[in-house]
Amino acid sequence: MNKVKPTKQQLQFLDMELGVFLHFGIRTFNEEHRDWDMKPMSPETFNPTELDCEKWADDILSAGAKYAVMTTKHHDGFALWPSALTDYSVKSSPWKDGKGDVVKEYTDAMRKKGLKVGLYYSCSQFDAKDQRDNYCDFVIAQITELLTNYGKIDILWFDSCGSDKDTFDVAKIAKTIYDLQPEVMVFGAWGRDIRWIGNEWGLAPMINDNTVSNIAVDINNPEKKLEEEFFMPGECDCCVVRNRTENFWFYTETYKDCVRTKDEMLGLYYYSIGRGSNLLINIAPDRRGLLQETNVELLRYMSEEMKRRLVDGKIEYSKYEKKGNEYQITFDRAYVIDHVVLEEDMTDGQNIKEFTVYSSPYRGNNRIAVYKGCTVGHKQVCCFPPIRSGMVDVVIENADEGEKLSDITVAYSGKEQIVQF
Repeated sequence: MNKVKPTKQQLQFLDMELGVFLHFGIRTFNEEHRDWDMKPMSPETFNPTELDCEKWADDILSAGAKYAVMTTKHHDGFALWPSALTDYSVKSSPWKDGKGDVVKEYTDAMRKKGLKVGLYYSCSQFDAKDQRDNYCDFVIAQITELLTNYGKIDILWFDSCGSDKDTFDVAKIAKTIYDLQPEVMVFGAWGRDIRWIGNEWGLAPMINDNTVSNIAVDINNPEKKLEEEFFMPGECDCCVVRNRTENFWFYTETYKDCVRTKDEMLGLYYYSIGRGSNLLINIAPDRRGLLQETNVELLRYMSEEMKRRLVDGKIEYSKYEKKGNEYQITFDRAYVIDHVVLEEDMTDGQNIKEFTVYSSPYRGNNRIAVYKGCTVGHKQVCCFPPIRSGMVDVVIENADEGEKLSDITVAYSGKEQIVQF
């Protein structure tokens, strides 16, 4: 049996499935800048006069998300809280006469509305205004502020882009994080809780195994590998707004209409959540400090349409019967189906590596394969052309000892179900 087991927090994280990424900061007000262009941006430009984090939370909830992650400090170094470590922060801006704290308003609002709270922190920065002799101590001190002053933090999301030029005491940073917030889920860099899926397209691979090995946890030494294995659920991150060549993480007035289509949003679901990963999709607050309704509506459509297909379109059956490596569902009548959703019991680890879904219009052995897949994990959404079915078989063809499906959902996404006795 696979001995690499998830933590309680990791299983809860996978259950959340959908999160909203909120890139917000000095770049929101300096659209002409790009990452690592080294151009200064004055704190005088930061002034979101209509900032309403409770409205953010309401929009996020309406879109079906369960958690959010907000940038507290991006690569430019501008802190969205009045950090004692630098003047390059909200305390030097005209917003609320320098007495505001975006991180506090955000964490309070998310928690009040029942959303899990995530904080993004860039491991490096190009801000030339604040030269430091020991950047590692600076990072530890800022992380300490974030994990001390804002209540329970559920996710700490590290971006290690550009950090290869800095030197970090990885063990000290990790100890600081988990000492201050023992249950926090850490993405990237100094944690072993959540892994990057490998692209910023919102797409998970067909083989999405949460048991990983040779993970480089030391971002200064990517060739240094760990021999042991870990359970690390994957997360897909991407943007609602993008053009042919670029993701727009921060608000853009110029390209604000370059949004994904409704069909593409559904594709993101199938390729991320539908492949056992979480989806963290970026909706950037604008210069007022509000989310664009067009962007929220796209995410809301995705969630509502997938609910219609997989929940409202669910076909009820009494139970399934397990015979060896087969899970067999027999309906009391014939239904048209086009989805089978598999969920794996991962209490003792992820085990399924290959499976096939079969359907038959009759109760018997005359069946045909409608879907062939690899890993299952938290959820595998198997979508295929509609077929009239009286029986569904799921055959596990390759798995480690201890494999077990915890649930099987059969559904039809059409507007009208045709039932025949």
